Amino acid sequence: MYPDDANPGAPKDAILIVDDEVPIIDAFAAALSPYFDVTSANCARDADFILRKKEFKVVISDHLMPGGNGMSFLVRAREEYPKMSRILVTGYMKPEMLMRSVNEAALFRYLLKPVTFSELIKVVQEAARAAG
Repeated sequence: MYPDDANPGAPKDAILIVDDEVPIIDAFAAALSPYFDVTSANCARDADFILRKKEFKVVISDHLMPGGNGMSFLVRAREEYPKMSRILVTGYMKPEMLMRSVNEAALFRYLLKPVTFSELIKVVQEAARAAG
């Protein structure tokens, strides 16, 4: 599948999951860890710190979190790490807000909750390839 069936020992692309709900982080990490080197953060502040320490191909962020929303975090991530693909996960957002958010953060994609694991894996794989 990915990264390369012919070379199962190949290093995995690093991804960062940002969500204030630990069960969601755990579920996403379990689904993605066979394909990626997964790191997680429980808030945007922690994610900002982690991004300064390590290079990631993809960041997946929840939208509504205490202490700062995911969209503001992804806009900052776009400015500081333009090559990293950004994915927003949201339960609900008005269409006009969503379009503005997509443009401001230059999102690779947004996912509406509930997200299926097959959709999550496919989108993150595409995002990692797009990040180069």
